[in-house]
Amino acid sequence: MKSEIRIIKSKCRWIAMLLVALSVSAPVRAQQSTKRVLAFYSANVERDHVIFAEQAVKFFAATAKAHGFEFSSTTDWNDLNAEKLQGVQLILWLNDSPHTPSQRAAFESYMEHGGGWMGFHAAAYNDESTGWPWFVSFLGGAVFYGNNWPPLPALLDVDNPSSSVTRRIRPHFMAPANEWYIWQPSPRANPAVKVLVTLARSNYPIGLKDTIEGGDVPVVWSNTRYRMIYMNMGHGDKIFNSAEQNRLFEDALESLITDKR
Repeated sequence: MKSEIRIIKSKCRWIAMLLVALSVSAPVRAQQSTKRVLAFYSANVERDHVIFAEQAVKFFAATAKAHGFEFSSTTDWNDLNAEKLQGVQLILWLNDSPHTPSQRAAFESYMEHGGGWMGFHAAAYNDESTGWPWFVSFLGGAVFYGNNWPPLPALLDVDNPSSSVTRRIRPHFMAPANEWYIWQPSPRANPAVKVLVTLARSNYPIGLKDTIEGGDVPVVWSNTRYRMIYMNMGHGDKIFNSAEQNRLFEDALESLITDKR
């Protein structure tokens, strides 16, 4: 009889331990199955960049909902910290970048430990006054060198049509009006960089007041040492007018979330 009681107690303890384990692991699995995207932008920068960011928040909120991701946005760059980034699979910079040492350090740590990033247009702006060598390296060595003006539509060439980012766009497509950046050196010079889309040479010269006369101008690329993609698009209210370009944005978001670039 005593042995039967011991067996029953042992089984009860085993069942109790199993229930505790299930109760703990269930929320973890739920958290892991929900992909979280956090977008940062500034409301006190160039008006055309703010307009783009506001449109981007709506666009990516709808995209995330369609794909089952959780999306949120903030204009508080102090949210770029380890606590806020915990459980976030991808962060977006829509029109700006961090300026304080603590914000930059948090981003560096996030990316060095497998975080995901997609930046647009002015989010990658850097020059001799930026004072952030790590970020220049993160971009593949690209430093801002100039741009066309005013914003103009442009024909873009797809460099890597087999990429999951570019798989749903044509080899050559017309992008809406944008301010196109020149980089010196070109990120293409870095062996770790995979250029996905380039400004077509048939556009040259492009610009009226400020003109791009020629050269290699990548507009979408990834530094393969990180889970990241940079998009040069992001100036003004016309960026989301192209269904084809929108597919590029959607697929870039999904590829970064699933890490299938």
